[in-house]
Amino acid sequence: MVLTDTSLTKLFLRLKPVKILISLKKGPKYATQVSKEVDCTYSHTVKLLDEFKKLNIVSFKKQGRIKIVELTEDGEDLAHSIEGVLMKLSRIKEENESKKKKS
Repeated sequence: MVLTDTSLTKLFLRLKPVKILISLKKGPKYATQVSKEVDCTYSHTVKLLDEFKKLNIVSFKKQGRIKIVELTEDGEDLAHSIEGVLMKLSRIKEENESKKKKS
């Protein structure tokens, strides 16, 4: 598979957007909660969430003056896939480290 849309590639191959997706996989949250969980500034978090909204990955629900962010169905699928990739990379790293110890 050839990745032709470099803007999407750059978005999802960075640590903060990945952390935001994984954070939201645990359930709906306020943007401030997300920014604290992923150790990201509030303004950068909101910018990324706005990009996610344009891609229909997240939706916002207003509760009074506060917006709650949650993953859409596509967002859930994407977060699940990314989490799978992260787990696989972690297993590969562990296997390589155990091989090095045995050598």
